Parts: sequence; structure tokens; C-alpha cells
Amino acid sequence: MSIAAVEDSWGRIDAWLLRHAPVSHALLRPPAPPSAIRAAERALGVRFHSDLVASLSCHDGVELQPGAPVLAYYGPPSCVADIGKSTSFLRGIGADVQDDDELDGDDDELATYWHHDWLLITLGIGWQSSDGLFLSCHPGRNWGRLGRYFDEDTPSFTGWASLRHALADLADALERGRPFNGRTPLAYEGALLWEHETTAVPDPVSPLALAAETAEPEPEPPAPSEPPFVPVGRPNGAYLVMVRHRTAPPPPPTQPDVVFAEHLTPAELLRRLGAIPDTIDPRTRARAQKAADSPWAAHRPMVRAGSAGGWAYATQEGGAAQFTRPEVLRRVSADTRAVALTRRGPEVQVTVAEDGVPGPEDVRHVLSPREGGGDFWPGSTAAYARFLAELEGEFGITYRPDDDTGAELTSALLLPVLEDVDRAANRYVGEVRNFDLAALIERTPPARLRTAMAAQLGRLAAETRFDMYDEVSDALARTARGEAVDLTPDSPLDARIRTLTAEAWAARQMVSGQRAWRDDNGPVTQPDFSAWALRVEAARALREFVHAGAPAAAATILSRRMSAHWRTELAADLEG
Repeated sequence: MSIAAVEDSWGRIDAWLLRHAPVSHALLRPPAPPSAIRAAERALGVRFHSDLVASLSCHDGVELQPGAPVLAYYGPPSCVADIGKSTSFLRGIGADVQDDDELDGDDDELATYWHHDWLLITLGIGWQSSDGLFLSCHPGRNWGRLGRYFDEDTPSFTGWASLRHALADLADALERGRPFNGRTPLAYEGALLWEHETTAVPDPVSPLALAAETAEPEPEPPAPSEPPFVPVGRPNGAYLVMVRHRTAPPPPPTQPDVVFAEHLTPAELLRRLGAIPDTIDPRTRARAQKAADSPWAAHRPMVRAGSAGGWAYATQEGGAAQFTRPEVLRRVSADTRAVALTRRGPEVQVTVAEDGVPGPEDVRHVLSPREGGGDFWPGSTAAYARFLAELEGEFGITYRPDDDTGAELTSALLLPVLEDVDRAANRYVGEVRNFDLAALIERTPPARLRTAMAAQLGRLAAETRFDMYDEVSDALARTARGEAVDLTPDSPLDARIRTLTAEAWAARQMVSGQRAWRDDNGPVTQPDFSAWALRVEAARALREFVHAGAPAAAATILSRRMSAHWRTELAADLEG
């Protein structure tokens, strides 16, 4: 198939911009004078490829102003002057990295920081010389090829055989609205924009469903003890006694994360932590830890609960840490007080919360340096024991971790409580995806903004299939009508979002634990994880809408929209 000439492709690009994005078209520079191109060739000591000469003869790059046409992620086309400046700059940096004189042949062209015969012909995402498209003017089989340069990565050639191919693809993308280098071109308010249109697996594999198909591992019977000696017979009737003597390494100290709650029962403490009823069972520490490490747990936290005087306590035996989370301590300490003792490597921390309010002034921690030997952080080991003694003197809590190791305490997997909604998180977000969100919020009446954002939230939920659950569809219908939504702890909607969060976390752990990041041979793949993560982001947007209002949720909603045409849909939603 023949590829259109550079001049023909630029003619199509000009026509599309003039019709759909006149603001961007006006920022295309006029043709570069032939004398300027020849002067740049002499200054750089490089003969420009004919495709580049033809392109510069159509437009000498663009004016670097908002709305300037760009080549998706590769940034705006450079003018002759910027090609000279960028190339000289990169040559100067690369001079100390690799000597071009040591390179030999076409295969070595990429084995350098910056090749002498490369020209940086775009200014990348940041409109600077740190990244962009380069064109090889090195004689040989790579003559005229386009490559991608990024200062923190190895340069590589693109799939375009020449600048002529790239410009033809750009013209096709503009005219047909199809992706170019992974992004879709759009015209908005007279300017060319590029959007990334996201897709997701409609029915991702559920890690929790896979876990439900497995059984919790049974506790192993105790291993038979070896005889202290082995008699060996001899022909003369004598016996030789061989004594086995093994010095086992000392076991690590038993120092679990533990949270205490005054005047609560172990059952109530488990409920506040988010215990899953079907998983509640008496377990020893060894059995709980084995269960937490099994596919049955699906990477959900495992805790055991007991009593210590007038306090209930829970120890974490597996899964992501819970007792340092403020939302967990707030829930545990409601109408009472709670004390958490946690250890992470060199740090041991005690946190006190009362009636749902964990205060930073009630946090004590010790950070010890790492040392050699069996105990890398002996200071932390001592601090853990010291804190336990202080809890006994200050709160009357008497607890020894080793005492309940073999006891069968009530235990369960957790459906972790949700993170708090930060009401101020999006307060100062002025721009989302090159869209002036601050101006929209300022000029739009609150009621109309709420209605439009509720519609956008519904579109996001449909794109991610977050709306497939009854609790969610009911909540979306209520937001559309301006009615209140019940998102209190342990409500059906809260439980649904917590379940989705557990799905996404388990999928993430399963994908990252496979042989390679994009290994699709496991039961859960990267696309599965991405689909769950998108639903969790939609859930986050709903929670922000309910708890913090439409202006606060707008940034999350619009930034997570999957359709490339969300601006047009938003305009329609604002019209109502």
C-alpha cells in the first residue's frame, strides 16, 4: 500500500484543523525558509531526511501556546530553531555517556544515550527537550526512521518506518476519529485535544469467588518427635549408641499487632473490625496464620479475638495491616476507648483512641536501627515488651502474646472498613484532563452542577459496570433524584463497596505475585485487576459525592470517565 506524500498528509491535517479546531490551526507556523533548513544542517553537521525537509516546508513547527496542535504523547512538532537547540543540548549531555565513535553498524544505533545523527523533532509531553520523537539521519537501514526518546529510559524506534508514515496515520486519526499512538483526537472549543479511551473486561474473574471454591486448610497434626538416640547393633552383640543433637535457631519473638477495646466482648470487637460471619471459627495462632496464607483467604486480613481483664483484644495473624488505620481505630473505639500496639520492622507504636477520636498526641513510637544477628531490630523488640508493661500499668491491660499461641480463640477473616473520605482532597483541583474544572464550578449554579455531576457519575458507573449491583443502582437513582443515600457503616451499599475493594486488593496481589507483571496465564490477569480497580474508583466517586458533595467529587468523576467524549456528554448534562 502506497503512503501519501508528506505534503498531502499535511494538507489533510490542515483541512481538518481549519474546520474543527481553528484555534489549533492558527498556531501552526508558516513554512520554514529553505535557507534556515540549510543553515541548521550545516550547524549540526547532519543532512536532514527528505521527509523532515518536506514537513518543515509545510509548517515550521507550531507556536508553543495553549491549544497548539500536538502529536498525542509525543508533543508539538518543533521548528527548525528548536530542532537545532534540542539536538545540540542532547549531544552535550550524551557526550559524557557514550562515545559515538565506538558504535559500529545499524544494530548499535540505539546503544547510546544520544546518537550524533539523531534530530529531536518534537518537544514531548512537557514541551521540553527531555523527551519526544527523534528522526534518524544516520546513513544505513535506519535512515529516516522515527524513534522515541525519554531521558530516563532507553531510546527505541517506533512502529513508523518514516515521518511520512506517521503524518499519514495522524491525518487518518483526525479524519476518522480513531486512536493515534493510543489516544483519540477530539475538537473542543476550537482546539485539538487528545483523550485516552479506556476499556475494561466486562466480567472480570472474581478472586473471592475463586476463594469460595476452596476449603480452609485443616490444621496439621503435630510432627512425631525423633528419638533422642538410635541404637546400632554389631555382630558381637554390642550396641553403638548414636545421639542426635541439633541446635535449632531461636524462634522469632511473638509480637503481633494487637488492639484492645475496653468493655467490649470479643464478638463485638470482631464485628467492629469487619469480621465475615461465614469465616468465624475457633483457631490457634498457627492455624489462623496458615489459613491467612491460603487461597481460601484471598488476601483478606485474619484476626483472633480474646479477653484480657475488662478489655477485649484482637491480634492480626495475616493480611494487610489494619490496626494503624485511623478509620479502624475510630470504629473500634466508638463509645469506649481503644489502644493499639503495632510493630512494623524497626518501628513499634502505641496509639490511643477514645470515643472514635484517635489523636496524634496519643501516639507513642520507637524507631530502632537495624543490626546484625537473628534480631535485626533489638531496640524494637525491647520497645514492644516495654510498651506491654506500660499498658499494664496505665490501663490495667495484662497481655502476654505467648500465652494464647496454642489457645483456640474466636477468629475470622475481615472485610476491611473503608478509608475515610477526605472532604478537602479535591477542593483545590483547578484542572482535570486539560479541562478548567474550577471555572465550571464557579460559573455553574449548585443545583445544576449537582444534577450534571450525578449524570456523569451514572455514566462512570455504567462504563465500569459498577451499576450492575442492586445497592449501587438504587443509590445512583437516588442521586439522580436528589435524594439521600444511605452509606453508613454496615449498610448494604457500604458492604458492597467493601467487597469490591477486597476483590481489587486480592486481584492486585494475585497479579503481582505471578511470574511476570503481565503474565495472563494465572487465574486472575492484569485486565481482571484493572476492571476491579476501575469499579473501586467509581465507588470512590460515589462516596465523595454522598459525603462531600458534587464540587468535591467532580474531579474524581471526570478524571475517571472512560469515554473519550465525556466533554460533549458533560455539556449535554449541564444543559439538562
